[in-house]
Amino acid sequence: MRFDWHMILRPGFVSLVLLLGQTLQAAMQSPGGPLVLEPDGKSGPAVAFWLESSLKRVFPASAPGTTNLHLLAARNSRIAFQACLRNRRVHPLSVECSVAGADDLQATVRRVGYVPLLHFTTDTDAAELDGAGLLPGLVPDPLFPEAKASVAPWENQSFWITLTIPADARPGTRELTARYTFHNGKQRAELPVRLEIVPRVIQPRHDFDVIHWWRGEAIWDYYKTGMFDEKWWQLTRAYLADMLAHGSDVVYVPIFFNRRETFQRPCQLLGITSPQPDVYQFDWAQVKRFTDMAKDVGFRKFEWSHLWIYWGVENPIRAYTQRDGKWVMLWPPDTKATSDTYLAFLKQFLPAFHRFLTEENLLAASYFHLSDEPSGGQHIENYKRARKVLRELAPWMKVMDALSDVRYGREGLTDIPIPIVSSAQAYIDEKIPHWVYYCCAPQGPWLNRFLDTPLPKVRMSGWLFYRLGAKGFLHWGYNYWHKIEQEVMTDPFTDASAAAWPMIPYGDPFMVYPGEAGPIDSIRWEVFAESLQDYALLQSAGIRPDDPLLAPLKTYADFPKTEEWLRSATEAVLKRPAAGKNP
Repeated sequence: MRFDWHMILRPGFVSLVLLLGQTLQAAMQSPGGPLVLEPDGKSGPAVAFWLESSLKRVFPASAPGTTNLHLLAARNSRIAFQACLRNRRVHPLSVECSVAGADDLQATVRRVGYVPLLHFTTDTDAAELDGAGLLPGLVPDPLFPEAKASVAPWENQSFWITLTIPADARPGTRELTARYTFHNGKQRAELPVRLEIVPRVIQPRHDFDVIHWWRGEAIWDYYKTGMFDEKWWQLTRAYLADMLAHGSDVVYVPIFFNRRETFQRPCQLLGITSPQPDVYQFDWAQVKRFTDMAKDVGFRKFEWSHLWIYWGVENPIRAYTQRDGKWVMLWPPDTKATSDTYLAFLKQFLPAFHRFLTEENLLAASYFHLSDEPSGGQHIENYKRARKVLRELAPWMKVMDALSDVRYGREGLTDIPIPIVSSAQAYIDEKIPHWVYYCCAPQGPWLNRFLDTPLPKVRMSGWLFYRLGAKGFLHWGYNYWHKIEQEVMTDPFTDASAAAWPMIPYGDPFMVYPGEAGPIDSIRWEVFAESLQDYALLQSAGIRPDDPLLAPLKTYADFPKTEEWLRSATEAVLKRPAAGKNP
């Protein structure tokens, strides 16, 4: 089985090579610094070339780094690094980046783009932020599927290079070359990179599921497709494939529309008609088409829509039907959670749902939701009443929800509690099995992945999940491109806060950008995938969660947050002897 995620690296030493084109060039390298050359053989401002790992953002005004880079990778893994340059000239420089010597490693090169970050995340010390001194301003994040760039004067440009290491790759050291070509292909600079492949083979991650909520309505609103037309299905397939390739192995199935606001075009796969009051008929055709497509993409587990609206369990989910060519809700938004109206619906829907799941052989592979993010007090009482209904009408449902009050887990109100990482310690202390999530919060020292979260901190996600015993991870924002709670699109390339900062920090609503025919990945998305690969590496190496190597990982706020720790720990795991055929 192919392993689809990212990488492991540590610094070392590489040699430098400058290839001259038809024009003689003067070149110099400061010790441990970038390769600097004067273009066209003329005196004047020069261009600096250097390499970076996947754990350092290169801002437009970042100082050039080093050419010393040694990559250390397991087999059956992906590994990423950056080839960077700074244009010190007064004219733009057109450059193309490529990789030589990596023909069997499926090398891909993507141009790093910039997006604006107008404000830092609140309640966060400078030590917990990336870009202090360079931001507010432009942040490197989208990875455009192109290997060419026009670099403006006095600006930096990075290329994100990903290598796929086959499971049967020959262990040993390989010399690769990051190549910059410019002046219409007449000249180039080359920075050789040393790649050391170790014998260890990373096995697929197991017993740890990952969910990211995707938004079907965002796809047809951004791309201006019809609802559920063929273009929408084509695009949706591309987004599902991207989620799977980045470690999300459970797919969300929107049979209902789980947003509080009223939409003219709600993404509801389930067809519902009501020929007379309190009588309902269901059309599962689009649900089946979606689950069949998801299975074909590679998903084997399914997550289904919530049955009650979020933040209180006070009202039913928004369910729509079509009348006179318009989508209208089956009941008013203020309908009570356990009203006779909604109970009549559930008594018809739940048996039909069970039949569909059974016929499609999906029941054992399904997760179900009651309501998202209830808190304490009256919310607990509301949740109890709704759960009593489900236990009577659908005892076959395995219920999971994002909720943090430990009483939900302690009292067994949900089968799979999902506390936010800042509340997870109570579940850990009471040895209650649980998943975890983070979203707009917590901020400060806590684990998260905002646009200003340092990348080593993002990369620690998989390590912390493993060390602290989480059984899965959930996040709400894969492609939330709307203004918060409005049927109005933002431009994800200019606003990464759903138009709701400071409530929603930059980078929280989405992990991918809309591309012409599918998603454009982000640096945050790639590094998070690397963290899931780290989780699989720890499993493959047989590292116990209580191993002394992981002792510095104390809580989701107290853990190592440096690239240096990650390099050292990863190398220790990769090279640790183990019994069996997978050393």
